[in-house]
Amino acid sequence: MKNLRKWTALAAVMAMTATLFTGCGSTDAPASEATAPAAESTAAATTETGAEAPAADGELAADVQEIVDRGVLRVGVKNAVVGFGFQDTLTGEYSGLEISLAEKIAESLGVDVEFTAVTAATRTELLDSGDIDCVLATFTITDERKQSWDFSTPYFTDYVTVLVEDKSGISSLADLVDKKVGVSSGSTSAKALVKAMIDAGLIDGSGFDADTFDPALWTTGMSFQQYDDYPAISTALSAGEVDAFCVDKSILAIYKTDGRSYIDDKFSPQEYGVATTKGSGFSAYVDELVQGWLADGTIDSLITENGLE
Repeated sequence: MKNLRKWTALAAVMAMTATLFTGCGSTDAPASEATAPAAESTAAATTETGAEAPAADGELAADVQEIVDRGVLRVGVKNAVVGFGFQDTLTGEYSGLEISLAEKIAESLGVDVEFTAVTAATRTELLDSGDIDCVLATFTITDERKQSWDFSTPYFTDYVTVLVEDKSGISSLADLVDKKVGVSSGSTSAKALVKAMIDAGLIDGSGFDADTFDPALWTTGMSFQQYDDYPAISTALSAGEVDAFCVDKSILAIYKTDGRSYIDDKFSPQEYGVATTKGSGFSAYVDELVQGWLADGTIDSLITENGLE
């Protein structure tokens, strides 16, 4: 696993004393990795996520200080999504946009980074249990999810689409009527596909409720088979267990091999953010960093570097 150089806890606190103040999380004056906005008052600020930002005297939020004291930032990442989070099976090394962002967050704290491979079904469980400090795993921001977890400002926007075997003859949303689609457990892909089909007038939407939608129960015009991870869906597509594989296009890219194609349609923009514990000081800390990296072009450079343009 790729680790960053570990500073001493004292050096980390001194560095953060110089860079973190009341403006943490502000949308009108984002800070870069190296520089935070000057404090305007001695009172703690409240960010858009509802998390309390560090006080103006430089004191770190308790949960941020805990990470510094521990010396390791624990991050949930994908391990099979090229460009975002991918682990080389031979070397064990991780690479991708989200890996680089996790490393930069750890670097700002002066600690090492520890990666835990997560799926759409396990990432929030591990965050809720405290086994990891944050999630960078192509995690789409939704209003429903924001009720349970904090999300940083989006660092990437993708779209949902569908991958099929060329021999299936499927090339559009219309061709998916009465088909079985493979999706990942815990993802929003099935709901996004059903909504796109309804909006296109291809299936009856009278029984659709976005708040209560369950892929396992949906049978109107199409059905879904849920799997624990993406490789399992790809295998099921090859075996004919499902007719199509639906998820964010960036995730599908690794599975688009010879004899497979995307359908013509893409839909449902997916904004990815760093997920953290609801109302935590770390939420404010991370959002400040992400806003700064968006403002100074760091994230754009990482997107280009990882072939995600």
